[in-house]
Order: sequence, then structure tokens, then C-alpha cells
Amino acid sequence: MSSTTKKSFLRGVRDGAPFLLVVGPFALLFGVVATEAGLSVVETMGFSILVIAGASQFTAVQLMVDQAPTVMVLAAALAVNLRMAMYSASLTPHLGRAGIWTRALVSYFNVDQTYALAIARYEREPAAPVRDKIAYFFGTAAPVCPFWYVFTLVGALGGEAIPPGLALDFALPITFLALIAPMLKSLAHVAAALTSAIVALALAWLPSGLSLLIAAGTAMTVGALVEMWQERQSAWT
Repeated sequence: MSSTTKKSFLRGVRDGAPFLLVVGPFALLFGVVATEAGLSVVETMGFSILVIAGASQFTAVQLMVDQAPTVMVLAAALAVNLRMAMYSASLTPHLGRAGIWTRALVSYFNVDQTYALAIARYEREPAAPVRDKIAYFFGTAAPVCPFWYVFTLVGALGGEAIPPGLALDFALPITFLALIAPMLKSLAHVAAALTSAIVALALAWLPSGLSLLIAAGTAMTVGALVEMWQERQSAWT
């Protein structure tokens, strides 16, 4: 590993470390919720290790508690997780030249936190070597993902000992606020964020995941239209 690659990895570890403050409670909460829903510790850990996507995991567990059909559980979890396809598409210009096994690992560790940190750095340093970009990505995952596994296990094993008043669910909104706020750098970004929030809330009555898909598509369209309008304005001036 070259000195620049090692430096990129360590920088990723440093940037990813603050997310431990919210990943821990979030994972702890999932471990508690999953075991209370009737999953064994092994099933709960399999869920977190294989899926590694908190929002879709909570969605699936809630539907399982509601005794929804298996097809509905899978469809809802997939719908919530389709944002990962958008993440992957935006990472492709930066990491697409990596080897297939490296890309497979990136796709596995491509969660909200690692994506947000990685794409922000890639946009600041687009000319960085691919190996350094990959090292940075895995650096961001190094503290976040193992912490997710460990605290899921803690929640699954000791959930009954956690006081109900601890309100661990605070971690979810704080995580997404911390991810999104630094990325609102232009009018198009702000317009897309506001649109997604408004549409998602307006359609919250729809089946799980469907409102998020519609909100995401609408937000991307609005963001693109605002960017096109800004470009036309710049051309005229």
C-alpha cells in the first residue's frame, strides 16, 4: 500500500468515526426490535450482516410483526433500499474502473454513511487515483460497518435490560440530517431535498416504501429542472 493510499484510508476512518455516535444506538435499537418481534439472535445477526441496511431492516421487521405476506415484506424492503441503486450510479464514474471483486465489496459496504462521505470527497477531488478513492471508501466503512454488527448483537442479547425511556430511535433522523445537510450546496440540491420531504410526507399513507420511491423520483426531476433553469440563466447573462 503506497503512502498516499494509506493516507486516504486513514482519512476515511477519521471521517467515518463521528457516525459511530448514531450508528451504535441505531444498531442497538434494531437488535432489540428484531428479537422482540420473535427473531432469534442468529436470525437477527444474519439479517444485519446480509442486508446491512437499517431502514429496510426496520421496514421488513415491522411488516413481519404485522404478519404481512412474504412477498410484501421483500418488496417493501427492496423499495426502501432502491436508493442504493442511485448511490451506485453516482459512484460508477469514480470507481467503475476497479476490479470486479473490489466493486462487489464496495456494493456491499455502500451504505448511507459511506456513500455520503465518499461522494463528497470524490466531488472535491475528482482527479484522485482510483486506488486512493477505493482506499478512502473502505476507510469510511472500517469504523461504521463493524460497529453496526457489534451493537446489533448487543441489542439482541441484552435488549430487555435497556430502559424503554432511553429513546434510541433518535439515531435515525439524526443520521440522515448529518448525511444530507453538508450536501445541500446549491439551489438544485435544496429544491430536491425540500421536494422529497414534502412528497414523502404527503404520500405517507401509501404502502411501505412506495412514498419514498415516488418522492425520490420527483425530487430528482425537480433538481434536474432547477439545474437546467440555472444553466439557461447563466447562458443569458
